[in-house]
Amino acid sequence: MRIYLSSYRLGRRASSLQRAGGRALIVMNALDEYEQRMLSWDREVEDLARLGYLSEELDLREYWGATAGSVQSRLHGADLIWVVGGNAFVLARAATAAGLATALAESPHLTYAGYSAGACLSSTDLQGIDLMDDERTRPPNYRRDMPARTLRLMSSRFVPHAGTEEARAAATHLRDRGLDFFELADGEDMLLDVPV
Repeated sequence: MRIYLSSYRLGRRASSLQRAGGRALIVMNALDEYEQRMLSWDREVEDLARLGYLSEELDLREYWGATAGSVQSRLHGADLIWVVGGNAFVLARAATAAGLATALAESPHLTYAGYSAGACLSSTDLQGIDLMDDERTRPPNYRRDMPARTLRLMSSRFVPHAGTEEARAAATHLRDRGLDFFELADGEDMLLDVPV
């Protein structure tokens, strides 16, 4: 699977994602705690349109408790899944409840792309991110017992917004524990190819 990660929105490597007539699914669930969660929708759509994509929303809440394979069927016709920033723990709970990790494992044709919380979701876990995002946040309909598991698309951890006070705290936490991680500052991005 191809993975594009950014600290904030699209960086200079985003041109490698260009695909004329491509189809993208945008995941906004990291913003579910806000009434105006779709406030940045037009901006996200426009960013991807410049790369050649026509976008639709993939609201992971619609797949909570759905039959196995429902999300995978939705991913089948897409070329790119674009996961926006917000609260990484909210996003991880939504993704876990929807079975997104399993669906992506069965969709090797897809490019997984995300920034901030969306990039953190690809990590092996969210250790250290609790120093950046409030892990206690529960938007409406998010139960207290919902696990916040990552997609584990890679064996390392991602810390966004390098250079900020919160990111320095997260990096120090991980470094002190000998845990593997990498960090990107806003404006920086990276492209990976990983086996699924």
